[in-house]
Amino acid sequence: MTRKVSNFSDLIQRVTASCLLNPLVPVRKVVEDDSPYESEENRDEEEQENYHNDDGDDSGDDEDEVLEEKNDDFKEDKMTGLKILKVKQMEVLMEEVFETVSSMKRSYVKLQEAHSPWDAEKMRVADMAVVSELRKLAVLRERFRRNGGGGGKKSGRRRGFGVASVREVVAPYEAVVEELKNEVKVKDLEVQNLKEKLEGVVALSSNGSGEKKPGRSQSKRKLGIQAIAAVPTAELFETTMVQVREASKSFTSMLLSLMHNAHWDITAAVRSIEAATASADKYHNASTSSIVSAHHAKYALDSYISRKIFQGFDHETFYMDGSLSSLLNPDQFRRDCFTQYRDMKSMDPAELLGILPTCHFGKFCSKKYLAIVHPKMEESLFGNLEQNSQVQAGNHPRSEFYNEFLGLAKTVWLLHLLAFSLNPPPSQFEASRGAEFHPQYMDSVVKFSGGRVPAGQVVGFPVSPGFKLGNGSVIKARVYLIART
Repeated sequence: MTRKVSNFSDLIQRVTASCLLNPLVPVRKVVEDDSPYESEENRDEEEQENYHNDDGDDSGDDEDEVLEEKNDDFKEDKMTGLKILKVKQMEVLMEEVFETVSSMKRSYVKLQEAHSPWDAEKMRVADMAVVSELRKLAVLRERFRRNGGGGGKKSGRRRGFGVASVREVVAPYEAVVEELKNEVKVKDLEVQNLKEKLEGVVALSSNGSGEKKPGRSQSKRKLGIQAIAAVPTAELFETTMVQVREASKSFTSMLLSLMHNAHWDITAAVRSIEAATASADKYHNASTSSIVSAHHAKYALDSYISRKIFQGFDHETFYMDGSLSSLLNPDQFRRDCFTQYRDMKSMDPAELLGILPTCHFGKFCSKKYLAIVHPKMEESLFGNLEQNSQVQAGNHPRSEFYNEFLGLAKTVWLLHLLAFSLNPPPSQFEASRGAEFHPQYMDSVVKFSGGRVPAGQVVGFPVSPGFKLGNGSVIKARVYLIART
């Protein structure tokens, strides 16, 4: 009996220790020395708890299903309402779009009507109206994009598209504005030219009446040129020819300096130029080849440039096209040529070509530059073909070298316009290689001691052409002379 009590006490201690060490949890744990009765009681309690829990779960699921159904109905009603609202917004938006497009069409019609007859004020008002309607369309387009999408990254993209759409709408108008600005620049240059002519005429009239213009530093010769500029004259042609020769000397000096810097063999270059001149002259004397001394290389280079840039001078467009206006309507063509001369005389050629790069003068410059400056020459002088590529593409470089070339091209273009403005036009002539020197038609580029050309001198090669004018005066051809061998 004592032993049974001891065993029972030991069992109680073990159960108590087990409970303390392992608290009760919903999941049943099997203890090694549990009695079968305790296990059954615990199992009954767990089953009862599970039964009650199952009943609670079922009721919660039913309530959740009801709530979900109500939420679905609410969401469906809400989506239907939003769709109806969005459709109404779109209808209103489309009405505004159609109204704006109609207004823009009416404004554009007014803009066209303001062109003929020309009415600057009406054009300005119509122009502002068209721009206003275009901006309204851009705003409506942005509203459409916003209404058609959600938020987040997509809406950010749509905002970007909206900005891009505004730029697309405004871009054509910006291009038109730039064109108008360029036209304004051309008109400003014309106005400046007319102001200079007016000042010259006023100064000349003041000088003729005995009144002195204070602060006027121009010489009588320059004032005379301004007055003569009202009509084409032989004197004006002679003055322009002097400008051509000065510009040719300046460009030749720059080109020769670049050749020295690039370590060219100047003697070989001169021989090449002489050979080209000799082959172009059917009356040349073979014994006169290789005649230029080292310090006279500039004359050979000047001859090369002059021959290239004056080629085609006898044709009304330098043979750039087949125009025959000078033959079909000579009087009108002469007037047009002199008008172009007066308009262009005071213009900066670089600025003009920046505005109108493909005008007739621009095409002339491109053609002559490519004829004078060979690609191999340009690559040797500058290390690249950047300027050649720009000219080939119809553009005009802003380099110092090309700007110097434009100065020469402008003077030759003005001389050409004057030539076709005169009636009769000047007749061009050029000295032949090996020909006798005639002082009334030729002028030596090399100065001799005493100022007189010694006897027995013949033409080594022509440097620049001469002209015989309608009034009988002669502009002498420049030649390089050598002693007869």
